[in-house]
Amino acid sequence: MVAWLCVTLGVAFGSALIPLVSVEVFLVGLALQEPHISWLALGAVVAVGQVGGKLVYYYAARGQLHLPRWMHRRRRAERPMTARRIRWELRTKRIRGWVEALREKCHRHPRWMVGTYGVSSLIGLPPYMATAVLAGMARMSLSAFVSAGLLGRFIRFSAIAASPALVAGWIL
Repeated sequence: MVAWLCVTLGVAFGSALIPLVSVEVFLVGLALQEPHISWLALGAVVAVGQVGGKLVYYYAARGQLHLPRWMHRRRRAERPMTARRIRWELRTKRIRGWVEALREKCHRHPRWMVGTYGVSSLIGLPPYMATAVLAGMARMSLSAFVSAGLLGRFIRFSAIAASPALVAGWIL
């Protein structure tokens, strides 16, 4: 049982860093294969792994985690301005303005950011990864980030881990 919890922690951490990995699918499969593992334990382990993984994005957005050189943007003078590049800049200008306006709103209303991040950690909308980055950009306190994230993720993944047993109870 402890081995499965450690594997689950690793999958949860990995899925927080690489969004192509689905911890939800893994969790349902594990709950079906190993029904003796407590759904509360699974929810807690996945919550810790998910929030731990998102801390990387949080610290990177705050500027406290220095990314490798290949992940940095090159300065505009170094980039050749092709027609394709100009079109891309024009298309993304509106998005950059929206993100900057949202960032400023989060600075003015810190409780709004905690609420948005908490709801995102529970239901996944707005996307949890995006709100984790935005929380770092808005300089949300670490304690609020961890506590809201752990609570929302625990409720979400405990419900997902319990769902196979609930469905089996209705069918059988």
